Amino acid sequence: MRRQANPLSLDPVPATKPVAWRPSLTKQKGETKHSALTERIIADIDAGVLKPMDRMPTHRDLARDLGLSVQTVSLSYKEAERLGYLSGEIGRGTFVKARVTDRAGRMMLDHSPTEVLDLSIIRGVYLEEHETASRAILRELADSDNSGFMRPCRPVAGLDSHRETARSWLGMMGVTAGAERILVTNGAAHGIFLALSCIVRSSDVVLCENLTDHGIIGLSNILGFSLKGLPTDGEGILPDALEAACAAGGVRALVLIPTLNNPTGHVAGAERRREIAAIAQRHGVFMIEDEVYRPMIEDGLPSITEMLPDLGFFVTSFTKTVLTGLRVGYLVVPPAYSIRAASILRVSSWSGTYLTAEIATRWVENGTARRLLDVQRAEARARQTIAMEILGDHIASSHPLSFCAWLKVPPHWTEDGLVRSLTNQNVAVTPSEPFVAGPGHGGGIRICLGGRLNHQTLVKALTTVRQAFEQLPPVYDIGSIG
Repeated sequence: MRRQANPLSLDPVPATKPVAWRPSLTKQKGETKHSALTERIIADIDAGVLKPMDRMPTHRDLARDLGLSVQTVSLSYKEAERLGYLSGEIGRGTFVKARVTDRAGRMMLDHSPTEVLDLSIIRGVYLEEHETASRAILRELADSDNSGFMRPCRPVAGLDSHRETARSWLGMMGVTAGAERILVTNGAAHGIFLALSCIVRSSDVVLCENLTDHGIIGLSNILGFSLKGLPTDGEGILPDALEAACAAGGVRALVLIPTLNNPTGHVAGAERRREIAAIAQRHGVFMIEDEVYRPMIEDGLPSITEMLPDLGFFVTSFTKTVLTGLRVGYLVVPPAYSIRAASILRVSSWSGTYLTAEIATRWVENGTARRLLDVQRAEARARQTIAMEILGDHIASSHPLSFCAWLKVPPHWTEDGLVRSLTNQNVAVTPSEPFVAGPGHGGGIRICLGGRLNHQTLVKALTTVRQAFEQLPPVYDIGSIG
């Protein structure tokens, strides 16, 4: 396993100084002081006066400067945190939270490959093998009796045959569960939404890695919970940081991508998984184990969910590892949550889609899913080798079986400037902003190696990235030049 030096741990990143923010408050008739301050915080974040990862003034300093009580400032910070604008970090202060914005969405638009060399979206490859398999299953379905999966609208959790087959696919990842604990979902993102909706309310705190999939950041804005990113190393979140956050109280759940994390590619080893499970069990914290990439790994790593039978939710899908368009996933819930999860599934989408679930079921049963999974593994290894040969020391972290790599931004570039430069050269990449759930991440950009790019085109795109890294930026994009 190849793993580069990881810059993601908060140790020994020094604490940043608080911003010099001294707002003037205009209190409307009948409005409380803490509400007026909350509105000013939100307005200045939306206007860009306060920027993502800015450290806010301490409660005491701001109270003194504005002539308010410390309690008033504390209430305001807490409300802004509940609404998803601020994030409190134990022992470090309160920070402006990076939010999923329209700008972040534009960074990840699915451009046509004829227009741009798209390294911005993480996905598996789509080769002739996938096209052939897709055509074959569609012909098979056209020539068979489809009433068994096209006519029913129940059970909501998935057809019995689909859930039984799911057990064998989950078993490959070390998860054993009766069919009554399995829900068929429309992909992993759907499964995470269902799991969080089962257990989390707007006043709760949910923990994750300080760099995590942008989907969980978006869900924090939609469901209203407070998301706190924890410092990481080459295996994911640090157990000591998890222990401290849980001991501080208020933590309801932990959402982790322990295998091939997006965007860093880290993989948590067996001992790290056991440590995390023990901490969650000790504090009664729910675990949502996002293992959308888990089928890529054949190392026999244990499932954290299996160690937390009453607290663990396990999520996976076929989208990232078998076929991009096969938007089918499985959610395994604790025994007490089967009915609740199914009721939330019913009101949000009624059920998973039986047609795509039927394709996944047949492919698991006839071996096609495993064969296409092997194709993805071979392509990931080949493409990571290409990336290492071209980008070398620019890679901050990656994994041989990941379809993404995290790159260090040279000190003479800013992230935004580098992204603009590459966009002007028809190469799309993603900066850190959409993934930031906590401070201390060290910055960087993510490149993705899958999709429809063949090896020749990938070499062209990565060479453009390397050449951009080695160029000096225009004067208005300069980071720091010694």
